[in-house]
Amino acid sequence: MQNAFPVRALKPHHTDIKQLDTELQAEAAQRWQDITDRHSLAVSPQQKATIMWLLAVSPFIGRVLLAYGQDTLVHLLQPQGFSQSHVHKQVLAAETEAQAMHQIRRLRRLEMARIASLDLTGELALHDSLQANTHIADYLITAACLWSQRQLTERHGQALSSSGKEQRLWVIAMGKLGGAELNFSSDIDLIFCFEQQGETQGGRRPLDHQVYFTKIAQQTVRLLEQVTVDGRAFRVDLRLRPFGQSGAVVTSLAALEDYYQEQGRNWERYAMVKSRVISYPDSKGEEHACFAQLIRPFVYRRYLDYSAIDALRKMKLLINQEARRLGKQLNVKLGVGGIREIEFVAQVFQLIRGGREPEFQTRSLVEALQVAQQFKVLEEQVVSELLDCYAWLRKLEHAIQQINDEQTQSLPSNLEDQARLVAICGAQSWTGLLDDFAQVTGKAHQAFLDVIGGEAEMMNAEDSEFALLWQDLIDPEIAIRVLEEAGAEEPEKIWQRIRDFREQARRRSSGPRGRELLGILVPQLIEALVTREQTDEVLQRVFTVLEQVVSRTTYLELLAGNQGAREQLVFLCAASPWVASLIARLPLLLDELIDPEQLYDLPDPTTYKQEVAEQLNRLAYDDPEVQMDALRQVKQVFQLRVAAADLSDGVPLTRVSDHLTYLAEAMTEQVVLMAWRQLAERHGVPAGKDESDMGFAVIAYGKLGGYELGYGSDLDLVFLSEDGTSGMTDGVKPIDAQQFYLRLAQRILHLFTTRSLQGVLYEVDMRLRPSGQSGLMVVRESTYAQYLNEEAWIWELQALVRARLIFGTEQMATRFQDTRNAVLRKSRETRKLQHEVVAMRKKMREQFSAKHQGAFDIKNDAGGMIDIEFMTQYLVLSQSFHHPSLTDFPDNIRVLTKAAAAGLLAEEQVSGLITAYTKFREEAHRLSLAEQGSVSPKSFTPERKLVQKLWLQLLGEKLSS
Repeated sequence: MQNAFPVRALKPHHTDIKQLDTELQAEAAQRWQDITDRHSLAVSPQQKATIMWLLAVSPFIGRVLLAYGQDTLVHLLQPQGFSQSHVHKQVLAAETEAQAMHQIRRLRRLEMARIASLDLTGELALHDSLQANTHIADYLITAACLWSQRQLTERHGQALSSSGKEQRLWVIAMGKLGGAELNFSSDIDLIFCFEQQGETQGGRRPLDHQVYFTKIAQQTVRLLEQVTVDGRAFRVDLRLRPFGQSGAVVTSLAALEDYYQEQGRNWERYAMVKSRVISYPDSKGEEHACFAQLIRPFVYRRYLDYSAIDALRKMKLLINQEARRLGKQLNVKLGVGGIREIEFVAQVFQLIRGGREPEFQTRSLVEALQVAQQFKVLEEQVVSELLDCYAWLRKLEHAIQQINDEQTQSLPSNLEDQARLVAICGAQSWTGLLDDFAQVTGKAHQAFLDVIGGEAEMMNAEDSEFALLWQDLIDPEIAIRVLEEAGAEEPEKIWQRIRDFREQARRRSSGPRGRELLGILVPQLIEALVTREQTDEVLQRVFTVLEQVVSRTTYLELLAGNQGAREQLVFLCAASPWVASLIARLPLLLDELIDPEQLYDLPDPTTYKQEVAEQLNRLAYDDPEVQMDALRQVKQVFQLRVAAADLSDGVPLTRVSDHLTYLAEAMTEQVVLMAWRQLAERHGVPAGKDESDMGFAVIAYGKLGGYELGYGSDLDLVFLSEDGTSGMTDGVKPIDAQQFYLRLAQRILHLFTTRSLQGVLYEVDMRLRPSGQSGLMVVRESTYAQYLNEEAWIWELQALVRARLIFGTEQMATRFQDTRNAVLRKSRETRKLQHEVVAMRKKMREQFSAKHQGAFDIKNDAGGMIDIEFMTQYLVLSQSFHHPSLTDFPDNIRVLTKAAAAGLLAEEQVSGLITAYTKFREEAHRLSLAEQGSVSPKSFTPERKLVQKLWLQLLGEKLSS
């Protein structure tokens, strides 16, 4: 089977400079003058005539002649290029990095000038040109590797295999270089790996093999890629390595094999078709044989793999989108009917049939098409036309690049380069060349359509125009342009978010189906978010959620296939970072997004105890840790529903607090019951006590006590026990009754506050118990009453205003309310009370004061929520002796309503306070959902002025700002 391209007339009709445009003749004359001014050249008239024509059509050759003079001239006339031994000898003679870089660039420029001169004059067949381009790249890469390894060996010793043989850095060539079909001006796609892990031996400072070979690879890339006064040798692209840009620069063979077995993607199968290990001078091919055996099961399936057609369709569709965005319809490689389409035709049969028919396992495009003809999957005429088109396009590609040694495949837009290309290709005119180009690409594209399909067939219903952004190798400039065209406000930031998430997702094992679903889902999410405000922030919240489920295809299926669920996720993440964090902590909350009607259908607040108990009963568990997780799960499900309804304006503020308050009460009941059962199983229970009458009560203070709980609120709790309980518990390991209640309280706190993977259930603050942090964790009812009556500070009595029993028997509830009423309804000296309340408020303001110029801390600043709460508490402490109904309720709004009914404040004053307090709470909820603390950009000037005026009226002192 011949590995040669058909001969097609794409070469100059002449090499006579006088037949070129006068502008090109003048440029060539000036270049020759510059060269001869610097160098003395021995050249015959015939050689000079050819060189003058080359100078006119290739400024690149002129630059090399100017740089190296006679050396260039001598090498231009050689029929053969540099040998590997010559290249290695020149590079390895360098003592410093700068010298090595100079030699590498000098050798490359001289050889490429030789290749260009032969190719431009029509004296070099395409096959020979591709081989020459590949050979010089191979030689320079291996020379750079050997030079780099020598530098490290002197200091760190050798990396030996288990058999004692010195290991070298394996360089796996990909793409055109791997297929020995390298372009004239091309970057080189490389993957670095090494044979075995270990530690270097024989050096002053041993290194782990991973570190050792990474240093060699980094030095090699620097030698090839760094720009010096001589330019660069090659652009080195390492993005095809495992995990792309986020992956290790060098990988062991074992890790490489694991990656392709577990993580390999369809496009990597496609890329690996042309892979080969570049050989060192003394290599016998073992490395390439070993690597080929390793990669073969990944690239070539044992069955006829028709899924390859769909994968290649999607890849080509994305390439078409990319080409259109860059205006590459006249692109030799990426345009319609270009080189890439012909490569796809060949490789689709390789991927489909290569596992069953080894003849397809070749890196050569010519051989692949010929095998397709042999197996009658392509007709002889089609293969002949494809090879003819391919050879024509590759020659045109080289001609474009040989003008200026630039990595481009686009037909030139400036008149001078168009004139050069017409002369190089032997065309009659630029229009004639374009006509030929259209004819060639038209034939190639028709063959592509017959095998792969058109864009209508490539585009599935779920495909998004943003699918391009999820491709690993997309150019960042193209990605940013896609986002700009879509109307994104900050496309650079958005692209960075996408790229970061893509790299994170690649490191998680999601399997083939997971990767496929992400390829569908992520573009859908980008499309839904791209024109929203703060797209990059919202996208990051969504990606934070997805990071938790990338290896759980069930959730990816849900979001990719359920538009309603996807829309709810986008809405909630855009509306609230707090909700986004909640879902990220507990991904099973995604199940709640399936049915929006259920998501927003909140139960009656008074039924939460029943609802929570039913939910927990559905989860069968015995393990205490599982029980804690179940508590958190149930709480977060209900909390998500409340937040969703709140964000969609489906529930008013007061009802939001009611829902959150009753939910916390229900969770408290379940926590106490759970703690009781766990202790009872071990120690039994106090005499005469059971779950219906524990002799134990939970008192709620603060926001929970006042029915004003927020999303991030902690619970202010106090634990009481009945006075008459004594003796020992009745279990197998009995303990004193009071010790039982102490352990019960400790267990309750443990269940509430232990941080699991799903966070804490609630943070609990017990500093309001008698004697604060130094007091007993569980207080007897009589001790509690005595403390409040005899020892409590005024601030503790203020807190008592908002206290209520949320767990315990009716008898304990009655006794607690009696104690509370008795304490709050005492007669107090007004001036002293005013002084103490004002002093405490000043102390708090000093404690929580912070600079927030131009903003308003709705809780702590003068005229804010706490001032209203203090005034309400002052009214209860000062007036409930005369107006007992002020102690009927623990929440501020109903206390203020009672104050108006008692004539303590005018109706309009109370109405104004309630309106201000409601607005402040609404803003507090909004800030909480936005995770922005308590500082609002809103001024609330009228509301604050009213609060400050009433403060002066009630407490006799102006509020300090």
